[in-house]
Amino acid sequence: MQEERIKQLLKQVKNGQVSVTQALDDLRTLPFEKVEDFATIDHHRVIRQGFPEVVYGENKRPEQIIKIVKHLAERNDKVLVTRVSEENAQIIGKEVPEMEYFAIPRMLVLNKEKNTTGKRGVMVVSAGTADMAVAEEAAKTAELLGNEADRLFDVGVAGIHRLLSQTERLRQANVIVVAAGMDGALPSVVGGLVGVPVIAVPTSVGYGASFNGLAALLTMLNSCANGISVVNIDNGFGAGYIASVINQQTEDKWRH
Repeated sequence: MQEERIKQLLKQVKNGQVSVTQALDDLRTLPFEKVEDFATIDHHRVIRQGFPEVVYGENKRPEQIIKIVKHLAERNDKVLVTRVSEENAQIIGKEVPEMEYFAIPRMLVLNKEKNTTGKRGVMVVSAGTADMAVAEEAAKTAELLGNEADRLFDVGVAGIHRLLSQTERLRQANVIVVAAGMDGALPSVVGGLVGVPVIAVPTSVGYGASFNGLAALLTMLNSCANGISVVNIDNGFGAGYIASVINQQTEDKWRH
């Protein structure tokens, strides 16, 4: 959306419809925009990286999110807000009704291109049902970025046969996100079964000695399986974003 706006502006300058001075004034507001005294929106991120700035909703007041989202929605077809409580989502939804709220990953999504088909190749796996919030954050992020996300939930190592029965399905993916808490062992197992990148996401799920995901993080960092990268604790968004980048640059296995 932003790139098209710049192209249109340049064409108008070329055709004499807009003066150079007018175009310069318009371009001054394009790179970034101040929203009162609490935010500065990076409008050129969509040009540099292919997707608009994502709003981290936790610790922001609903009225702040509303104003930021409205400014982003003026220039972009897709807007994503992560970590939004259900209470805040209801407040925001009254002001921006076109946004859809997904309760499990706590995400608000504006997508004006709902009918577009995403590229297949991303799989999101969770060790347990308790890891679903983080796994869904990864899946929804990947989908908004133009991918189809295949989901495989509750297949942790405590019942490894559940995972092994899906081996062929795992091997159809271009990239796999694995969310796991407790001992954090599942990414190593998945990494030993497939020959594609595995993005491990430690979750803050587990009893006391899990240290809110630190134990899982250390396990994943020490994995002996090849092809595993690790994101921060509970960072489903980061994992979904990386998965999308990999998938979009990978030849689609489904064509073979």
